Amino acid sequence: MNGLNGSFPFPGLCELKKLQELDIRYNSFQGTLPPCLNNLTSLRILDLHDNLFSGSIPRNSIPSPNFLQYMDISGNDFEGSFSFSSIFNHSKLEVVILGSTENKLQIDNENQARNPLFQLKALLLSNCNMKTAPNFLLNQHRLREVDLSHNKLNGVFPSWLLQNNSDLKFLNVRNNSFTGRFDLPLHPMNRMVYIDVSCNHLEGQLPKDLGMKLSNLEFLNFSKNYFEGELPPSTGGMRKLQRLDLSFNNFSGQVPKELAAYCTSLDILVLSNNKFHGEIFSSNFNWSIRPEELKLGNNQFTGSLTANKDFYSALRVFDIRNNMMAGKIPSGMADIKVLFTRNNYFEGQFPCNEHFRSAIIDFSHNFLSGPLPSCFDMYGIQQIHLQGNNFTGSIPNSLLKSTTLSVLNLRDNSLSGEIPALIGALPDLRILLLGNNRLSGLIPRQLCQLIEISILDLSNNSFSGSIPSCLSNITFGTTNNLYYSFNIAPEPSFAQYDMDQADKEDENLLRSHSTYTSLKGIMLSEIVEVVIDFVTKSSLLSYKGDVLNYMSGLDLSCNNLTGKIPQNLGKLFSIRALNLSHNHLIGSIPISFSNLAKLESLDLSYNSLSGKIPPEIVNLNFLEVFSVAHNNL
Repeated sequence: MNGLNGSFPFPGLCELKKLQELDIRYNSFQGTLPPCLNNLTSLRILDLHDNLFSGSIPRNSIPSPNFLQYMDISGNDFEGSFSFSSIFNHSKLEVVILGSTENKLQIDNENQARNPLFQLKALLLSNCNMKTAPNFLLNQHRLREVDLSHNKLNGVFPSWLLQNNSDLKFLNVRNNSFTGRFDLPLHPMNRMVYIDVSCNHLEGQLPKDLGMKLSNLEFLNFSKNYFEGELPPSTGGMRKLQRLDLSFNNFSGQVPKELAAYCTSLDILVLSNNKFHGEIFSSNFNWSIRPEELKLGNNQFTGSLTANKDFYSALRVFDIRNNMMAGKIPSGMADIKVLFTRNNYFEGQFPCNEHFRSAIIDFSHNFLSGPLPSCFDMYGIQQIHLQGNNFTGSIPNSLLKSTTLSVLNLRDNSLSGEIPALIGALPDLRILLLGNNRLSGLIPRQLCQLIEISILDLSNNSFSGSIPSCLSNITFGTTNNLYYSFNIAPEPSFAQYDMDQADKEDENLLRSHSTYTSLKGIMLSEIVEVVIDFVTKSSLLSYKGDVLNYMSGLDLSCNNLTGKIPQNLGKLFSIRALNLSHNHLIGSIPISFSNLAKLESLDLSYNSLSGKIPPEIVNLNFLEVFSVAHNNL
């Protein structure tokens, strides 16, 4: 990214008759494309990528057809329509890259009466509002890169693109509405290295010869379609494969052993949200791959985890949530940064024979027992989820010494004792869930130091004494972004990758435009999505994603709290759910509650409150649930 700006063209630019390359990408130039660009009769390369150009793209602003080979005007604010017929006479044209940052540009796909004079090597039309692919594509036979992603394309998947272009290396049709099957041509696609057909409506089974036809493939994303059936064993033939995402389909059966045994270059394997079954870590399943990210969640896998510590050596993200796996948690997983095992049948004590250096750890809803683990690296951990197990004993101080912890979820266990005073030493804590345990004693005033808290759940315990009025110090605002991300060395773009192998004739084609992200970047946001259970509006609801970011609440219900409700709780201006029910509270409902402008649920039932209900509460416009049953009002 450069810092150049101002209007375009520069004085005298259009007089440079012998100019061969105009490259001003990654700047902040603005204005419309001037007609005088047509005067640049020697221009071979025009690269205006990622500026602030706007308006339409006039036909007469395209440089002369004499020599133009490369045209990239993407990443600007162009609007209106663009017709390819305006460049049909550019016989030397090899690369065309269009697209608008605001998705305002539309490709005109009128019925051309003639074919263009060019044979393109790369056509990138992401975010161009297309409903049908350009007709002239049917007559292109030298394409190496095609990007039609993020459009409105429908109809049957264009398998003819593969059939007509045997040298195709890169195909991205992500986020369209293509239907039908994913069919391969009769000939092998030996040069193909990248395919992304995710987020469409493709269906049926994968070709049995998938791995044989695509033996040099490195990136493959079939996610978010309607594919079904078993994976063909030929997938093991894609031995250069680095990224494979098959998530959110209807695949079934067992994962082919060939995939794990022979695809030894795999860095990322995503099989989540399908119907796979079987003991994927059994002794019969030879895992030769050592992936960085392995996502198997939301399937029907059984059996236990492998005890082979070497298997976990490279893993940074491991997701096996929502399966039917059982047994004990093996050693060897201490260096995994993101670890999800929730909703399985794991049992026994947590393996604290090693120091866990995870950032997010989720063992919720299993059958783990014994004391809470005290072997986490609290200087880097961000989220701890141990809900719904059989942990006993007190909350160890070792869990409360972190400047990075944002979520501590210990709900639904059998923990006892008091909340340690050290709880106030968690400055970044946003969500604290201790509900449904056997905790007792007073609610510590140190909780009031956690001013960033958005959700606090102490319900269904045996806390006594009064409600600390200093709880009004807590903002109970939004949780902000609880997604976790970490730095992985970025994969080179396809173009950069290919440059190393390119023939001299590809010099113009393979410029280092960074249009493409690896599958790694596509997957991470789904891996680390936080799920929080919290009672609001009289129901236990699960919150995640944007809804969780919006949620805030305080639940002190089902305890032995006494005394009056502090007037200061009326200062919780951003809170959306407040539950003080099933206690022994006395006095009146604070008039200050009329200040809780964002409140959606207020439950004060099953107490000993008296007096009148403040009429001002009816002015709370967002209040949907208001319960004061079983009081003396």
